[in-house]
Amino acid sequence: MTNYSNKGDKSTRAGFGEGLLEAGSRNSNVVCLGADITASVGCNLFADAFPDRFFSMGIAEQNCMGVAAGLALEGKIPVFSTYGVFAALRAADQIRVSVCYNNVHVVIGGAHAGVSVGPDGATHQALEDMAMMRVLPNMTVISPCDATQTRLATMAAIEQCKGPVYLRFGREPMPDFTSGDLPFEIGKAQILLPGNDLTIIATGHMVWEALQAAEILFHSGIQARVINMHTIKPIDREAIIHAAMETMAIVTAEEHQVNGGLGSAVAEVVVQHNPVPMAMVGMADCFGESGDPRLLMKKFGLTAAAIVEAAKILRSKDKCRWDIRSETT
Repeated sequence: MTNYSNKGDKSTRAGFGEGLLEAGSRNSNVVCLGADITASVGCNLFADAFPDRFFSMGIAEQNCMGVAAGLALEGKIPVFSTYGVFAALRAADQIRVSVCYNNVHVVIGGAHAGVSVGPDGATHQALEDMAMMRVLPNMTVISPCDATQTRLATMAAIEQCKGPVYLRFGREPMPDFTSGDLPFEIGKAQILLPGNDLTIIATGHMVWEALQAAEILFHSGIQARVINMHTIKPIDREAIIHAAMETMAIVTAEEHQVNGGLGSAVAEVVVQHNPVPMAMVGMADCFGESGDPRLLMKKFGLTAAAIVEAAKILRSKDKCRWDIRSETT
């Protein structure tokens, strides 16, 4: 049913590193700031290629953000990356005042997102970063689905944006299934699969799980529309409104707290324009823990099976609405 297949597992941090290197090769104003974890977040490719444009700032995230803002004000395009929990939370004040208030073009790479970080445990698993970043004025928030798209998203964040950007990516190798020829436009969601029985809107690593869920639902007689919401802010309101009107039920899926993340962002649009039943698959107001990445995804319900269950429950609860729609179409 689906035309998407895994080309081989590859980490999204690798895609970030490749995109940064490519953008840096095209524009000498691109500079990179490191915080003692250069290779861990994919910045080593840029550092090796352009040592005179790479600055190791030490473990001082707040200082890094202030320096990045200053570089941006002087015409550079600074890219700063560290673990998402440190970027979004530890340096929140500097991002708000120095970067967002000044509306300067600083690209922030939030690495090690979600519980798929694995053995590093709860302190290093970014699960609240999208919520933190999307409420900040002037901030663009991007959450690509695989390594190929992360490369494209990184180049877009550097080359297309004018203000602050937060780009979220993970640590562990995950299915790499999109094509480099698939157009990437900030703020424009991608409909990966058509369907009118319900919509699954997913972001990040959960897009692959959404595709697998759609396959399972298809064999149960349910055709699910799958939307890759790679931009959390500005969110594609048109895609959400059409999905609500045409499928009348939405399941969101994210490797993030359900409070304040993708599910909340989608619900904000739905309730204003076309209220329909929704279910949210994500972290249920809890911290992660140390363990094998795949086992953690399963334990916390971040799987295709969890999406399928949510979709079937949603459809069962709203059976009357479905029956009425069937009679009128």
